[in-house]
Amino acid sequence: MAPGPWHVATLLDKRPETSNAATLTFDCASWPGHRAGQHVDVRLTGEDGYQAQRSYSIASAPQDDRLELTVERIDDGEVSPYLVEDMQPGDALELRGPIGLWFTWDAAADGGPLLLVAGGSGVVPLRAMLRHRAAVPRGAAGAAGARVTARLLLSARSAADVIYAGELRADDDLRSFTTYTRATPPGWTGYARRVDRAMLEEVAFDPCECPRIFVCGPTAFVETASRALVELGHDPAVVKTERFGPTG
Repeated sequence: MAPGPWHVATLLDKRPETSNAATLTFDCASWPGHRAGQHVDVRLTGEDGYQAQRSYSIASAPQDDRLELTVERIDDGEVSPYLVEDMQPGDALELRGPIGLWFTWDAAADGGPLLLVAGGSGVVPLRAMLRHRAAVPRGAAGAAGARVTARLLLSARSAADVIYAGELRADDDLRSFTTYTRATPPGWTGYARRVDRAMLEEVAFDPCECPRIFVCGPTAFVETASRALVELGHDPAVVKTERFGPTG
């Protein structure tokens, strides 16, 4: 799938998610729409003509009115510090996309159950999937309708590092689990280690339920989690992964 032309997007709003991550909301009149799980290329051009380009996952659902990106600042990065710290409402940049068809989920076409496993900012495209899922209309009298059952396992260094902390809560059809790898909140009784096979065995659906599985995060995290899921009996063809290195 070709990435298509560049689009001009204007920043409408920016809100902090953690001390080094922010969600940016853009107005992009020519945006063609996207699928949950896709990403975009972002291009910045300096006054001297120098250009820097990076890829970021789309945080908003296909049904949302505006396009959202959640960006984690990389200290020595060329793009993320500007997006997180300096860019202000009214400023514009260029976007190209949407990009990617493999790591996508459509509630109507793909169904569920849905298992999402995220490491750090790997939760961003999975949040788009959860938002897409939540936007599926319920049936009459509050019945579940077409909404699929989902489970989310999020790994973070500490509570202060959890992106979308106020949003990723369980509901009637969603079970949400968090594991902290460095520091736990006072009185925490949940997981407090890196994601491993034993944790996934407790959290994941049974392979016989044929869940759709998406794993996103740093390379080592994704390799460990996806390997464990296959060892637990899940079909490798439905364990879809997306990974990123130090530069995001």
